[in-house]
Amino acid sequence: MIKRISMFFWAVVIGISLTATSAFCADSKPIKLTFSIFFPPTHGQTKAAMDWAKEIEKRTDNKVKISIFAGGTLTKAPQCYDGVVKGISDLGFSLFAYTRGRFPVMAAVDLPMGYPSGRVASRVAQEFAKTFKPKELSDVKVLYLHAHGPGLLHTKNPVKKLEDIKGMKIRATGLSAKIVKALGGVPVAMPQGGTYEALKKGVVEGTFGPMEVLKGWKQAEVIKYTTECYSIGYTTTFFVVMNLDKWNALPDNIKKIFDEVSNKYTDVHGKVWDSTDQEGRKYTLSLGNKIISLSDEESARWRKAVEPVISDYIANTPDGDKYVKKIRELIKQYSK
Repeated sequence: MIKRISMFFWAVVIGISLTATSAFCADSKPIKLTFSIFFPPTHGQTKAAMDWAKEIEKRTDNKVKISIFAGGTLTKAPQCYDGVVKGISDLGFSLFAYTRGRFPVMAAVDLPMGYPSGRVASRVAQEFAKTFKPKELSDVKVLYLHAHGPGLLHTKNPVKKLEDIKGMKIRATGLSAKIVKALGGVPVAMPQGGTYEALKKGVVEGTFGPMEVLKGWKQAEVIKYTTECYSIGYTTTFFVVMNLDKWNALPDNIKKIFDEVSNKYTDVHGKVWDSTDQEGRKYTLSLGNKIISLSDEESARWRKAVEPVISDYIANTPDGDKYVKKIRELIKQYSK
């Protein structure tokens, strides 16, 4: 008799447990997140970020749903990071250089170090951040970083030597503004979104950026020349970050999926940067634009001209020398 009662008791307990679990599963709703991206919807980098979001959704069995807001429709590029911190968007994809001075440690990655490719620059940016864990990024969850290929000079008039750039108004952001000034030009701070019209209307006479801007942002339509100044090839570091409260509220198994997927997307974006650089080159040549290669002697002159930018960073940033040394090591390591 006692045995029967005991069995009945446990049957009731298990039944209640299963009913409660079923009710929980039926009532549980997907975790909905908003993702602000400043790139246009058709840009290769937007597509890569969308693929990342789709993979998160797939790996979580749609327990996470991510709504994409591309083209700066939710937060503009300079406001994207703060938008994530304040919860305007749950996720954000933009670049550190648009808020100059706020990210002094990460600014080291953007120095004119002669980056050979987007893949190398992306790996350097990601590893650099993992190594030093800058406090300036402690108000968000950094999912992953990446960076564009060598920043080059695109102009309306030919620039074959340093003297040609003197006094020229050049669109730039972050540390690239100091590069323009070091070369003798006049830097004009401006996000990519406004560069096309500025070039078209003559507000600026040129712009610094990777080859991809020539097609991705259609800037080949409003410039005529690209100067291949690879010796000073700088980069710009991009971030994909999450609101810290949203991250902390995620179940551990969901966090693990975010980390696993994000870890491989640094390389995904790096490869996209390199492929879109090639597309930009083909596109500008198809429009009849010219690409100017600097001689070894002229490249050395440009390199010498921008050395003070690196020296100034080292002199005015605590541990700046350590950061620059590490970046040079990483460039060498990932260039093999």
